[in-house]
Amino acid sequence: MRLEKKATVISTTVAAVLVIMKMTVGILSGSIAVLASAIDSFLDLTVSLFNYFALHNAEKNPDKTFNHGRSKIEPLAAVIEGTVISMSGLFIFYEALVKIVHPREMQHMSESIYVMIASFIITAALVIFLNNVAKKTKNMVIKADALHYKTDLFSNGAVLLALATIYYTGEQLVDPILGIGIAIYMIYSSIPIIKEGVLMLLDAAMPQEDRDKIEEIIDAEPIIKTHHLLRTRESGSHIFISFHAVFNVSISLYDAHLISDKVETQIKEYFKDKKCHILIHMDPYDDQELNNEDEEW
Repeated sequence: MRLEKKATVISTTVAAVLVIMKMTVGILSGSIAVLASAIDSFLDLTVSLFNYFALHNAEKNPDKTFNHGRSKIEPLAAVIEGTVISMSGLFIFYEALVKIVHPREMQHMSESIYVMIASFIITAALVIFLNNVAKKTKNMVIKADALHYKTDLFSNGAVLLALATIYYTGEQLVDPILGIGIAIYMIYSSIPIIKEGVLMLLDAAMPQEDRDKIEEIIDAEPIIKTHHLLRTRESGSHIFISFHAVFNVSISLYDAHLISDKVETQIKEYFKDKKCHILIHMDPYDDQELNNEDEEW
């Protein structure tokens, strides 16, 4: 089993445990902040299950229906996860406003505090694990999952602080106000996840520094006179690169192919943490104008 899939199994298990703990105490205590955290953990559970499904299908080999594989499931999962985070934030915001208008006193404060302490410790351990997996694999789904649980970590800490404040001061208004703060943070944190996923689904070009490195590798090969029509895109853990390489008209197809293989190998070494799909069009002359190419991008 891939490390990414193991990470989703672990995050799903942790989310299930947190849902049971928080939901029980949230209902008994009447705390909007704890209940909001329980709902968020339930969404975590749903998203982690979807992430496992996404990673399982994304790694399937290309077939007649999906000639380029199913790697776009990964950015799709990230967009869905970001949307789930933002929608849960809106729900929490609504519930907090309702409690401000119709205040009710919290119960079982001690139990709530103990549960949130345990939740904070468990979530912190999970965030550290997911961040390590994301750094090793550079997988977009795991990166989004790590960010999601990171928002949980901050919200758990904030809820714990609020519960302690209410316990010692008796000020019930702290709970819905904190709920509003958590909701705003969740919505704000979901924007980069959704943006990155949408750009990948729309086949946005790779970052400029990566494009510059590709061109540097091509230009370093003396046999290649020039190049043009460089196009790049990412699709989950896969990257797709294509360009036209211009050779001397007298070079043999065999030699041109050897040089292209050499350049392809160097590019793959640079992106060693990704699955590279490279297409090099070998030109005997510069056909840039014939392609009506506009490289002003």
